[in-house]
Amino acid sequence: MTRKLFGTDGIRGVANRGAMTPEVAFRVGAAIVHQARKRLKHPPRVIIGKDTRISGYMLETALASGVCAWGGQVILTGPLPTPAIAHLVSSMRADAGVVLSASHNEFPDNGIKVFGADGFKLPDETEAELERLIASDALDHGRPEGAKVGVAERLDDAGGRYITFVKQTFPDDLTLEGLKVVVDAAHGAAYKVAPTVFEELGAEVFPIGVRPTGTNINQKCGAVHPSACAAEVKKRKADVGIALDGDADRVIVIDQGGNEVDGDRVMGLCAIRMLKERRLAKKTLVATVMSNLGLERAIEEAGGKMVRTAVGDRYVVEAMRKGGYNLGGEQSGHVIFLDHASTGDGLVAALQVLAMVRREGKPLSELARHVMTRVPQVLVNATLAARKPLEQMPRTTKAIRSAEKELGKKGRLVVRWSGTEPKLRVMVEGENEARIRALADAIAAEAARDVA
Repeated sequence: MTRKLFGTDGIRGVANRGAMTPEVAFRVGAAIVHQARKRLKHPPRVIIGKDTRISGYMLETALASGVCAWGGQVILTGPLPTPAIAHLVSSMRADAGVVLSASHNEFPDNGIKVFGADGFKLPDETEAELERLIASDALDHGRPEGAKVGVAERLDDAGGRYITFVKQTFPDDLTLEGLKVVVDAAHGAAYKVAPTVFEELGAEVFPIGVRPTGTNINQKCGAVHPSACAAEVKKRKADVGIALDGDADRVIVIDQGGNEVDGDRVMGLCAIRMLKERRLAKKTLVATVMSNLGLERAIEEAGGKMVRTAVGDRYVVEAMRKGGYNLGGEQSGHVIFLDHASTGDGLVAALQVLAMVRREGKPLSELARHVMTRVPQVLVNATLAARKPLEQMPRTTKAIRSAEKELGKKGRLVVRWSGTEPKLRVMVEGENEARIRALADAIAAEAARDVA
Protein backbone atom coordinates (compact mmCIF):
# COMPACT_ATOMS: atom_id res chain seq x y z
CA MET A 1 0.00 0.00 0.00
CA THR A 2 1.26 3.45 -0.95
CA ARG A 3 0.85 5.58 2.15
CA LYS A 4 -0.89 8.91 1.61
CA LEU A 5 -1.11 10.07 5.23
CA PHE A 6 1.94 8.84 7.13
CA GLY A 7 5.41 10.06 6.21
CA THR A 8 8.78 9.56 7.91
CA ASP A 9 7.49 11.17 11.11
CA GLY A 10 3.76 10.58 11.29
CA ILE A 11 1.21 12.74 9.49
CA ARG A 12 2.17 16.31 8.77
CA GLY A 13 0.84 19.24 6.76
CA VAL A 14 -0.82 22.64 6.87
CA ALA A 15 -3.37 22.65 9.68
CA ASN A 16 -7.02 22.57 8.56
CA ARG A 17 -6.08 21.45 5.07
CA GLY A 18 -5.67 18.07 3.38
CA ALA A 19 -4.52 15.40 5.82
CA MET A 20 -4.33 17.76 8.78
CA THR A 21 -8.02 18.44 9.39
CA PRO A 22 -10.28 17.71 12.38
CA GLU A 23 -12.02 15.05 10.30
CA VAL A 24 -8.77 13.15 9.75
CA ALA A 25 -7.72 13.62 13.39
CA PHE A 26 -11.06 12.16 14.51
CA ARG A 27 -10.53 9.09 12.33
CA VAL A 28 -6.94 8.67 13.55
CA GLY A 29 -8.17 8.60 17.15
CA ALA A 30 -10.95 6.18 16.25
CA ALA A 31 -8.57 3.93 14.29
CA ILE A 32 -6.07 3.73 17.15
CA VAL A 33 -8.77 2.48 19.52
CA HIS A 34 -10.43 0.23 16.94
CA GLN A 35 -7.07 -1.43 16.29
CA ALA A 36 -6.21 -1.72 19.99
CA ARG A 37 -9.58 -3.23 20.99
CA LYS A 38 -8.71 -6.37 19.03
CA ARG A 39 -5.94 -7.29 21.46
CA LEU A 40 -7.16 -5.74 24.74
CA LYS A 41 -9.79 -6.79 27.25
CA HIS A 42 -10.14 -3.26 28.64
CA PRO A 43 -11.00 0.13 27.09
CA PRO A 44 -7.77 1.39 25.45
CA ARG A 45 -6.06 4.28 27.27
CA VAL A 46 -4.57 6.91 24.97
CA ILE A 47 -2.35 9.76 26.16
CA ILE A 48 -2.57 12.89 24.00
CA GLY A 49 0.02 15.67 24.13
CA LYS A 50 0.70 18.66 21.91
CA ASP A 51 2.99 21.60 21.34
CA THR A 52 1.91 25.25 21.44
CA ARG A 53 0.47 25.77 17.94
CA ILE A 54 -2.90 27.48 17.81
CA SER A 55 -4.27 24.59 15.72
CA GLY A 56 -3.50 22.19 18.57
CA TYR A 57 -6.76 23.04 20.32
CA MET A 58 -8.80 22.09 17.25
CA LEU A 59 -6.93 18.88 16.52
CA GLU A 60 -6.71 17.81 20.16
CA THR A 61 -10.48 18.00 20.54
CA ALA A 62 -11.09 16.08 17.31
CA LEU A 63 -8.55 13.39 18.13
CA ALA A 64 -9.94 12.92 21.63
CA SER A 65 -13.47 12.69 20.20
CA GLY A 66 -12.36 9.92 17.86
CA VAL A 67 -10.87 7.96 20.77
CA CYS A 68 -14.00 8.42 22.89
CA ALA A 69 -16.31 7.53 19.98
CA TRP A 70 -14.84 4.03 19.99
CA GLY A 71 -14.86 3.65 23.76
CA GLY A 72 -11.30 4.64 24.53
CA GLN A 73 -10.11 6.62 27.55
CA VAL A 74 -8.26 9.86 26.84
CA ILE A 75 -5.56 11.33 29.07
CA LEU A 76 -4.71 14.92 28.07
CA THR A 77 -1.36 16.42 29.09
CA GLY A 78 -1.50 19.81 27.39
CA PRO A 79 1.72 21.23 25.88
CA LEU A 80 4.55 18.78 26.56
CA PRO A 81 7.60 17.54 24.60
CA THR A 82 7.25 14.57 22.27
CA PRO A 83 9.65 12.46 24.39
CA ALA A 84 7.55 13.22 27.45
CA ILE A 85 4.55 11.52 25.87
CA ALA A 86 6.70 8.54 24.90
CA HIS A 87 7.86 8.28 28.52
CA LEU A 88 4.38 8.68 30.00
CA VAL A 89 2.87 6.02 27.75
CA SER A 90 5.39 3.51 29.05
CA SER A 91 5.48 4.60 32.69
CA MET A 92 1.68 4.82 32.99
CA ARG A 93 1.13 1.53 31.14
CA ALA A 94 -1.10 3.27 28.60
CA ASP A 95 -1.98 1.56 25.33
CA ALA A 96 -0.95 4.35 22.94
CA GLY A 97 0.27 7.91 22.84
CA VAL A 98 -0.31 10.68 20.33
CA VAL A 99 1.60 13.93 19.91
CA LEU A 100 0.15 16.83 17.95
CA SER A 101 3.22 18.64 16.62
CA ALA A 102 4.96 19.57 13.38
CA SER A 103 8.26 19.56 15.26
CA HIS A 104 10.61 22.18 13.74
CA ASN A 105 8.09 23.57 11.20
CA GLU A 106 6.51 26.99 11.77
CA PHE A 107 3.05 27.43 13.23
CA PRO A 108 0.73 27.04 10.18
CA ASP A 109 1.71 23.35 10.02
CA ASN A 110 0.83 20.61 12.47
CA GLY A 111 1.35 16.87 12.73
CA ILE A 112 0.21 13.64 14.34
CA LYS A 113 2.80 11.23 15.77
CA VAL A 114 1.66 7.93 17.26
CA PHE A 115 3.48 5.87 19.88
CA GLY A 116 2.78 2.28 20.84
CA ALA A 117 2.35 0.94 24.35
CA ASP A 118 6.10 0.41 24.61
CA GLY A 119 6.80 4.13 24.09
CA PHE A 120 8.29 3.65 20.61
CA LYS A 121 6.99 5.18 17.39
CA LEU A 122 4.90 2.78 15.35
CA PRO A 123 6.71 0.73 12.70
CA ASP A 124 5.83 1.34 9.05
CA GLU A 125 3.61 -1.73 8.76
CA THR A 126 1.50 -0.70 11.77
CA GLU A 127 1.08 2.82 10.37
CA ALA A 128 0.03 1.26 7.06
CA GLU A 129 -2.61 -0.78 8.89
CA LEU A 130 -3.89 2.37 10.59
CA GLU A 131 -4.05 4.15 7.26
CA ARG A 132 -6.08 1.33 5.69
CA LEU A 133 -8.47 1.48 8.61
CA ILE A 134 -8.81 5.27 8.38
CA ALA A 135 -9.67 5.00 4.68
CA SER A 136 -12.22 2.19 5.18
CA ASP A 137 -15.82 2.34 6.38
CA ALA A 138 -15.08 0.11 9.39
CA LEU A 139 -14.96 3.16 11.66
CA ASP A 140 -18.48 4.18 10.69
CA HIS A 141 -20.21 1.09 12.09
CA GLY A 142 -20.40 -0.69 15.40
CA ARG A 143 -19.44 2.17 17.70
CA PRO A 144 -20.20 1.66 21.42
CA GLU A 145 -23.15 3.47 22.94
CA GLY A 146 -24.45 4.52 26.32
CA ALA A 147 -22.07 3.96 29.23
CA LYS A 148 -19.52 2.36 26.90
CA VAL A 149 -18.68 5.65 25.20
CA GLY A 150 -15.19 6.84 26.20
CA VAL A 151 -14.21 9.63 28.58
CA ALA A 152 -11.40 12.20 28.73
CA GLU A 153 -9.45 13.57 31.68
CA ARG A 154 -6.46 15.85 32.21
CA LEU A 155 -3.23 14.71 33.81
CA ASP A 156 -2.38 17.75 35.91
CA ASP A 157 1.07 16.58 37.01
CA ALA A 158 2.27 15.43 33.57
CA GLY A 159 4.98 18.09 33.43
CA GLY A 160 6.27 17.23 36.88
CA ARG A 161 6.47 13.54 36.06
CA TYR A 162 8.55 14.28 32.96
CA ILE A 163 10.86 16.70 34.80
CA THR A 164 11.58 14.03 37.40
CA PHE A 165 12.33 11.47 34.69
CA VAL A 166 14.74 13.78 32.82
CA LYS A 167 16.63 14.75 35.98
CA GLN A 168 17.13 11.07 36.80
CA THR A 169 19.20 10.67 33.63
CA PHE A 170 21.81 13.07 35.05
CA PRO A 171 24.51 11.44 37.24
CA ASP A 172 23.61 11.44 40.95
CA ASP A 173 27.07 12.62 41.98
CA LEU A 174 26.98 15.77 39.83
CA THR A 175 25.13 19.09 39.89
CA LEU A 176 25.01 22.10 37.59
CA GLU A 177 25.83 24.56 40.34
CA GLY A 178 27.97 27.42 39.13
CA LEU A 179 27.01 26.97 35.46
CA LYS A 180 25.23 29.69 33.53
CA VAL A 181 22.87 28.10 31.00
CA VAL A 182 20.75 29.76 28.32
CA VAL A 183 17.68 27.67 27.50
CA ASP A 184 15.82 28.43 24.27
CA ALA A 185 12.52 26.51 24.18
CA ALA A 186 11.50 27.85 20.74
CA HIS A 187 8.17 29.06 22.20
CA GLY A 188 7.27 25.38 22.00
CA ALA A 189 6.28 22.38 24.03
CA ALA A 190 9.17 22.63 26.52
CA TYR A 191 8.62 26.27 27.45
CA LYS A 192 7.78 25.35 31.05
CA VAL A 193 9.64 22.12 31.69
CA ALA A 194 13.02 22.91 30.09
CA PRO A 195 14.08 25.86 32.29
CA THR A 196 12.83 23.98 35.37
CA VAL A 197 15.03 20.93 34.68
CA PHE A 198 18.24 22.97 34.62
CA GLU A 199 17.23 25.19 37.53
CA GLU A 200 16.45 22.21 39.76
CA LEU A 201 19.86 20.71 38.95
CA GLY A 202 21.50 23.90 40.21
CA ALA A 203 22.23 25.97 37.11
CA GLU A 204 21.66 29.70 36.76
CA VAL A 205 19.18 29.71 33.89
CA PHE A 206 18.47 32.43 31.33
CA PRO A 207 15.32 31.32 29.49
CA ILE A 208 14.32 32.58 26.05
CA GLY A 209 11.65 31.32 23.69
CA VAL A 210 9.30 30.69 26.62
CA ARG A 211 6.39 32.96 25.70
CA PRO A 212 4.25 31.03 23.21
CA THR A 213 1.42 32.88 21.50
CA GLY A 214 0.21 30.01 19.35
CA THR A 215 1.76 31.59 16.26
CA ASN A 216 5.43 32.08 17.19
CA ILE A 217 6.71 28.52 17.62
CA ASN A 218 10.17 28.05 16.01
CA GLN A 219 10.03 31.63 14.77
CA LYS A 220 13.62 32.93 14.60
CA CYS A 221 14.51 30.86 17.67
CA GLY A 222 15.23 27.37 18.92
CA ALA A 223 17.18 24.58 17.22
CA VAL A 224 16.10 25.74 13.76
CA HIS A 225 17.51 29.24 14.37
CA PRO A 226 20.24 28.71 17.00
CA SER A 227 21.71 32.18 16.36
CA ALA A 228 19.18 33.57 18.86
CA CYS A 229 20.49 31.27 21.59
CA ALA A 230 24.09 31.99 20.59
CA ALA A 231 23.53 35.73 20.88
CA GLU A 232 22.01 35.29 24.34
CA VAL A 233 24.94 33.10 25.44
CA LYS A 234 27.39 35.86 24.52
CA LYS A 235 25.20 38.57 26.05
CA ARG A 236 24.89 36.71 29.37
CA LYS A 237 28.48 35.38 29.25
CA ALA A 238 26.97 31.95 29.81
CA ASP A 239 28.82 28.64 29.83
CA VAL A 240 26.46 26.88 27.46
CA GLY A 241 23.26 27.32 25.47
CA ILE A 242 20.54 24.73 24.90
CA ALA A 243 18.43 25.35 21.77
CA LEU A 244 15.44 23.02 21.45
CA ASP A 245 12.98 22.67 18.60
CA GLY A 246 9.21 23.06 18.88
CA ASP A 247 8.55 19.63 20.38
CA ALA A 248 11.94 19.36 22.14
CA ASP A 249 12.94 16.03 20.62
CA ARG A 250 16.11 17.57 19.25
CA VAL A 251 18.76 20.01 20.46
CA ILE A 252 21.57 22.18 19.18
CA VAL A 253 24.10 22.99 21.91
CA ILE A 254 25.97 26.31 21.97
CA ASP A 255 29.42 26.71 23.55
CA GLN A 256 30.52 29.72 25.61
CA GLY A 257 31.81 31.48 22.49
CA GLY A 258 28.45 31.26 20.73
CA ASN A 259 29.49 28.42 18.42
CA GLU A 260 27.04 25.69 17.44
CA VAL A 261 27.65 22.11 18.50
CA ASP A 262 25.36 20.11 16.21
CA GLY A 263 24.04 16.59 16.55
CA ASP A 264 27.10 15.04 14.92
CA ARG A 265 29.46 16.58 17.47
CA VAL A 266 27.13 15.72 20.35
CA MET A 267 27.04 12.11 19.17
CA GLY A 268 30.80 12.10 18.73
CA LEU A 269 31.42 13.46 22.23
CA CYS A 270 29.07 10.95 23.83
CA ALA A 271 30.06 7.93 21.74
CA ILE A 272 33.79 8.36 22.31
CA ARG A 273 33.35 8.82 26.04
CA MET A 274 31.06 5.78 26.18
CA LEU A 275 33.68 3.81 24.25
CA LYS A 276 36.32 4.73 26.84
CA GLU A 277 34.01 3.69 29.64
CA ARG A 278 32.94 0.52 27.81
CA ARG A 279 29.32 1.63 27.82
CA LEU A 280 28.78 1.91 24.05
CA ALA A 281 26.91 -1.27 23.10
CA LYS A 282 28.85 -3.32 20.53
CA LYS A 283 31.17 -0.31 20.16
CA THR A 284 28.70 1.06 17.62
CA LEU A 285 27.08 4.42 16.95
CA VAL A 286 24.00 4.57 14.70
CA ALA A 287 23.59 7.64 12.50
CA THR A 288 21.87 8.53 9.23
CA VAL A 289 23.29 8.98 5.76
CA MET A 290 23.35 12.73 6.42
CA SER A 291 25.90 12.58 9.25
CA ASN A 292 29.32 13.94 8.36
CA LEU A 293 32.06 11.62 7.17
CA GLY A 294 34.28 13.20 9.82
CA LEU A 295 32.10 11.70 12.55
CA GLU A 296 32.48 8.22 11.09
CA ARG A 297 36.26 8.62 10.93
CA ALA A 298 36.42 9.89 14.53
CA ILE A 299 34.44 6.89 15.82
CA GLU A 300 36.67 4.48 13.92
CA GLU A 301 39.84 6.16 15.22
CA ALA A 302 38.48 5.72 18.76
CA GLY A 303 38.04 2.00 18.20
CA GLY A 304 34.36 1.91 17.31
CA LYS A 305 32.24 1.78 14.20
CA MET A 306 29.27 3.65 12.76
CA VAL A 307 26.15 2.14 11.18
CA ARG A 308 24.14 4.37 8.84
CA THR A 309 20.39 4.39 8.26
CA ALA A 310 17.84 6.26 6.17
CA VAL A 311 17.00 9.78 7.35
CA GLY A 312 14.53 9.92 10.23
CA ASP A 313 15.02 9.28 13.92
CA ARG A 314 12.49 6.43 13.76
CA TYR A 315 14.80 4.53 11.39
CA VAL A 316 17.74 5.18 13.70
CA VAL A 317 15.75 3.75 16.62
CA GLU A 318 14.64 0.73 14.58
CA ALA A 319 18.27 -0.05 13.68
CA MET A 320 19.32 0.40 17.31
CA ARG A 321 16.68 -1.99 18.59
CA LYS A 322 17.36 -4.55 15.89
CA GLY A 323 21.13 -4.46 16.37
CA GLY A 324 21.22 -4.11 20.14
CA TYR A 325 22.85 -0.65 20.09
CA ASN A 326 22.29 2.07 22.70
CA LEU A 327 23.36 5.36 21.07
CA GLY A 328 22.25 6.93 17.82
CA GLY A 329 20.95 10.08 16.24
CA GLU A 330 20.93 12.66 13.51
CA GLN A 331 23.04 15.65 12.58
CA SER A 332 19.94 17.82 13.07
CA GLY A 333 20.06 17.20 16.81
CA HIS A 334 17.92 14.12 17.40
CA VAL A 335 20.06 12.06 19.77
CA ILE A 336 18.70 8.81 21.19
CA PHE A 337 20.05 7.26 24.38
CA LEU A 338 18.16 3.97 24.50
CA ASP A 339 19.45 3.35 28.03
CA HIS A 340 17.25 6.29 29.07
CA ALA A 341 14.57 6.99 26.45
CA SER A 342 12.70 5.41 23.55
CA THR A 343 12.99 8.40 21.22
CA GLY A 344 15.08 11.50 20.65
CA ASP A 345 15.04 13.80 23.68
CA GLY A 346 16.68 17.22 23.55
CA LEU A 347 16.81 17.63 27.32
CA VAL A 348 18.27 14.18 27.97
CA ALA A 349 20.92 14.76 25.29
CA ALA A 350 21.79 18.18 26.70
CA LEU A 351 22.25 16.74 30.18
CA GLN A 352 24.61 14.05 28.90
CA VAL A 353 26.78 16.78 27.35
CA LEU A 354 26.70 18.86 30.53
CA ALA A 355 27.65 15.81 32.60
CA MET A 356 30.70 15.43 30.36
CA VAL A 357 31.60 19.10 30.79
CA ARG A 358 31.41 18.64 34.55
CA ARG A 359 33.45 15.44 34.65
CA GLU A 360 36.15 16.70 32.28
CA GLY A 361 36.39 20.09 33.96
CA LYS A 362 36.84 21.68 30.53
CA PRO A 363 34.69 24.16 28.59
CA LEU A 364 32.42 22.72 25.91
CA SER A 365 34.31 24.58 23.18
CA GLU A 366 37.49 22.64 23.93
CA LEU A 367 35.73 19.28 24.08
CA ALA A 368 33.79 19.87 20.87
CA ARG A 369 36.75 21.25 18.92
CA HIS A 370 38.79 18.08 19.30
CA VAL A 371 36.07 15.45 18.89
CA MET A 372 36.07 15.31 15.07
CA THR A 373 37.45 16.96 11.95
CA ARG A 374 34.49 17.93 9.83
CA VAL A 375 34.62 17.10 6.13
CA PRO A 376 33.24 20.01 4.04
CA GLN A 377 29.53 19.38 3.53
CA VAL A 378 26.92 21.26 1.53
CA LEU A 379 23.15 20.80 1.79
CA VAL A 380 20.84 22.33 -0.82
CA ASN A 381 17.09 22.23 -0.23
CA ALA A 382 15.21 22.69 -3.50
CA THR A 383 11.48 23.40 -3.34
CA LEU A 384 10.17 22.06 -6.65
CA ALA A 385 6.95 22.34 -8.63
CA ALA A 386 6.10 18.65 -8.28
CA ARG A 387 7.26 15.52 -6.50
CA LYS A 388 8.52 12.66 -8.67
CA PRO A 389 10.41 9.44 -7.94
CA LEU A 390 14.09 10.00 -8.68
CA GLU A 391 14.08 7.16 -11.20
CA GLN A 392 11.60 9.23 -13.25
CA MET A 393 13.94 12.26 -13.29
CA PRO A 394 16.53 11.50 -16.03
CA ARG A 395 18.39 14.83 -15.93
CA THR A 396 18.76 14.55 -12.16
CA THR A 397 19.99 10.96 -12.19
CA LYS A 398 22.53 11.81 -14.90
CA ALA A 399 23.85 14.71 -12.80
CA ILE A 400 24.02 12.42 -9.76
CA ARG A 401 26.04 9.80 -11.61
CA SER A 402 28.43 12.46 -12.88
CA ALA A 403 28.94 13.89 -9.37
CA GLU A 404 29.50 10.44 -7.85
CA LYS A 405 32.14 9.68 -10.46
CA GLU A 406 33.95 12.93 -9.72
CA LEU A 407 33.82 12.46 -5.93
CA GLY A 408 35.03 8.87 -5.99
CA LYS A 409 36.03 7.61 -2.54
CA LYS A 410 36.92 11.08 -1.28
CA GLY A 411 33.35 12.24 -0.85
CA ARG A 412 29.69 11.29 -0.47
CA LEU A 413 26.44 12.24 -2.17
CA VAL A 414 22.88 11.83 -0.85
CA VAL A 415 19.83 12.97 -2.82
CA ARG A 416 16.38 12.40 -1.32
CA TRP A 417 12.94 13.86 -1.02
CA SER A 418 12.09 15.27 2.39
CA GLY A 419 9.69 13.08 4.33
CA THR A 420 7.95 16.06 5.91
CA GLU A 421 8.22 18.93 3.38
CA PRO A 422 7.90 19.28 -0.44
CA LYS A 423 11.65 19.65 -0.91
CA LEU A 424 14.42 17.73 -2.65
CA ARG A 425 17.48 17.61 -0.40
CA VAL A 426 20.91 17.38 -2.02
CA MET A 427 23.83 16.70 0.31
CA VAL A 428 27.41 16.59 -1.02
CA GLU A 429 30.62 16.00 0.94
CA GLY A 430 34.13 16.40 -0.43
CA GLU A 431 37.51 18.00 -0.02
CA ASN A 432 36.75 21.26 -1.89
CA GLU A 433 33.78 23.21 -0.55
CA ALA A 434 33.39 25.43 -3.61
CA ARG A 435 33.33 22.42 -5.90
CA ILE A 436 30.86 20.38 -3.86
CA ARG A 437 28.54 23.40 -3.70
CA ALA A 438 28.67 23.63 -7.48
CA LEU A 439 27.82 19.94 -7.76
CA ALA A 440 24.87 20.29 -5.37
CA ASP A 441 23.54 23.35 -7.20
CA ALA A 442 23.86 21.56 -10.54
CA ILE A 443 21.84 18.58 -9.32
CA ALA A 444 19.14 20.88 -7.89
CA ALA A 445 18.98 22.80 -11.17
CA GLU A 446 18.53 19.61 -13.20
CA ALA A 447 15.83 18.47 -10.78
CA ALA A 448 13.92 21.71 -11.38
CA ARG A 449 14.07 21.05 -15.14
CA ASP A 450 12.85 17.47 -14.66
CA VAL A 451 9.67 18.58 -12.90
CA ALA A 452 9.02 21.81 -14.82
